Amino acid sequence: MKRVLSIQDISCLGKCSLTVALPIISAMGVETSIVPTAVLSTHTKFNHFTFRDLTNDMEGIKNHWVSEGFKFDAIYTGYLGSKEQVDIVSEYFSTFGNSHNYIVVDPAMADNGKMYTGFTKDFAITMSRLCSKADIILPNISEACFMLNRDYVGEDAPLPVIKELLTDLIKLGSKYAVITGVKLPDGKLGFIGYDSSSQEFFMYGTDEVPIKSHGTGDVFASTFTGALMNDFSVFDSLKIAADFTCLCIQDTYTDPDAVDYAVNFETQIPNLLKMINNV
Repeated sequence: MKRVLSIQDISCLGKCSLTVALPIISAMGVETSIVPTAVLSTHTKFNHFTFRDLTNDMEGIKNHWVSEGFKFDAIYTGYLGSKEQVDIVSEYFSTFGNSHNYIVVDPAMADNGKMYTGFTKDFAITMSRLCSKADIILPNISEACFMLNRDYVGEDAPLPVIKELLTDLIKLGSKYAVITGVKLPDGKLGFIGYDSSSQEFFMYGTDEVPIKSHGTGDVFASTFTGALMNDFSVFDSLKIAADFTCLCIQDTYTDPDAVDYAVNFETQIPNLLKMINNV
């Protein structure tokens, strides 16, 4: 059985970060190890959430794993709460990364042209240095702009602008740069990526569902990582992630009892398993 290491926070209620990564990747038949960077009572959509910083535990976890000789087939990072955590995660990459595994970075820090609570543009530059050590990076449009120290281009940015962002992102050092949440020329919503080896762009989209919800990026990145561990190609893994995320959003949109702070990923896991098993 393959083993993924996911490094990000735990929002105890809210269906995002590790509470998404653990069930999705595990359901896909992959052992999922975690390094929790913080424990929050809820995600940051809510007011007055509690926050327990676990930065001081991260180094000890790494050292223990080194002493035990643990290895990982992929390292997948999401929300990181500080520059110090980014530096420690960089050490994880150096310690556990190798030519036989994948490093996937979702630089979760911004959306709709605004940084998340507590983040600054300086943090985005720090995150761009972490992305230089990744194989695949998965920013949205806002995160791409902030990491490149560029003005926000807007959610409706045309294809040439997205391609320009991608060619600049790939210069950071990753093998693949993929911008998510892009409105495609055919009217669909999806991703556009760039492969540094072939120097080619690629894209894929699904029908847009008229709701916005927290945690869809985590669903996408977790599904993508799980698909990679099931030996799908990078593009096919991205396609599976897009299709599954769309199903989760559609389920939420049609469910009169759905919560307004997350998507119904749980009900769609059987369909995800059909996707990866070609049923």
